[in-house]
Amino acid sequence: MLQSFFVRFNQLSFSALLLRITMVVILFPHGSNLMLGWFGGKGFTQSVEGLSSGAGLPYFIAVLVVMLQFFGSLALGFGLLTRYFAFATMVLFIGMIPYHTEYGFFMNWFGKQQGEGFEYHLLVLGICAALVVSGAGQWSVDGFLQKKKWAFN
Repeated sequence: MLQSFFVRFNQLSFSALLLRITMVVILFPHGSNLMLGWFGGKGFTQSVEGLSSGAGLPYFIAVLVVMLQFFGSLALGFGLLTRYFAFATMVLFIGMIPYHTEYGFFMNWFGKQQGEGFEYHLLVLGICAALVVSGAGQWSVDGFLQKKKWAFN
């Protein structure tokens, strides 16, 4: 009986939905922190300037980083252009890892190290890789567009 429930429930679409919800829950606060200054963030201008001067990113790349974390998280949540935004997020997080390797693998849960490790980045990479392979599933904007034959992917 349980197996028939999952077969009817369309396993791939449900799994993709869970992955997309996870991505929006963990990425949207970061994106809105950078873009809008929510959750104690500095907002778009200061975030871009900080990434440019602090991380040494070119200004244009810093703008893309902030915009991708904000708009990309929303697009992934709604399942819009999912494979593209998941791949772009993978590129972004691969680029973040070198900035965190000096702090080791683990996140700074107890405040005993100077920075954050890269375990969070690997988690995001795994989720995005699964979304690149599976797509958004039928319960998404992509799924709706595919039914209407307007799909981009």
